[in-house]
Amino acid sequence: MDMALVASRPGGPEVMEWCALETGTPGPGEALVRHTAIGVNFIDVYNRSGLYPWAEDKMIPGAEAAGVVEAVGAGVDNLKPGDRVAYVLKSGAYRERRVLAADRLVLLPEGISDDLAASVMLKGLTAQYLVTSSYHVKPGDTVLVHAAAGGVGLLLGQWLKALGARAIGTAGTEEKVALALKHGYSDVINYSAVSFAEAVMELTAGAGCEAVYDSVGKDTWRGSLSCLKPFGMFVNFGQSSGMIEDFKLSDLAKGSLSANRPVLFDYVADRTDLEMRTADLFSRLLSQDICADVVSKRPLREAAQAHQALEARQTTGAAVLQP
Repeated sequence: MDMALVASRPGGPEVMEWCALETGTPGPGEALVRHTAIGVNFIDVYNRSGLYPWAEDKMIPGAEAAGVVEAVGAGVDNLKPGDRVAYVLKSGAYRERRVLAADRLVLLPEGISDDLAASVMLKGLTAQYLVTSSYHVKPGDTVLVHAAAGGVGLLLGQWLKALGARAIGTAGTEEKVALALKHGYSDVINYSAVSFAEAVMELTAGAGCEAVYDSVGKDTWRGSLSCLKPFGMFVNFGQSSGMIEDFKLSDLAKGSLSANRPVLFDYVADRTDLEMRTADLFSRLLSQDICADVVSKRPLREAAQAHQALEARQTTGAAVLQP
């Protein structure tokens, strides 16, 4: 038996209960992984709270993790016991061991620690598809990123700079502003002190941005649209302040704007895409084009406290849980 955090009903962090579960053995095409580090993300909160519908009566949060292969099932020839691996899936990672499809696992190269991998599989691959696919960033572009001091935001600032773009960020405290400025942003706006939309237009001499990456949602989307140049792209990839309400296609008419609502799992559904995007991410980490710091570690059993800090916007960077 292994231990896991299981939610039997949607609700606050307290609905996650520390339970013993039967892990089982890997069948054909599967692998048994002992987790060594598990990432913490807003998708875990969305799943736990019921914002995203549950597929079953009970659910285990957790979208990204790293670990060691303990056994493989029939037909698995690309993995062996002892291999260090990582993965990103919609849920299920808040547990000590797990059986899962082997084609969802990627091997970790030397130089990528388990903690680092567990902190970047979701956030890093999100940054990767945002700058390459949701909007293909070009040298000279100006891009606005909300929540610039968050896990994805800190990666985006560095990645945009490496691509030759100007990254403007927003954050809610002076401490978060200072942190984001150390991670590739040319300017960071304290949205609690000034109107970010007005500040962006001042910083760009009225020109605006080619793209906005907005993971905040309800509180920011209208201002985000007003920051765009004609033909600009609004990318909404999260809703930490709540779901966007009252949006109409006609909101894009001023400037012939575009908008999309991407989901990481669509971009890595194909094994080839998963490998390509992961290789790009790991390459940039190893070359230090981007750096990812794990700033918080807690025992897996204390996931509720990690969720409370995340929902209160008290976090910066990445956090991992340790089984």
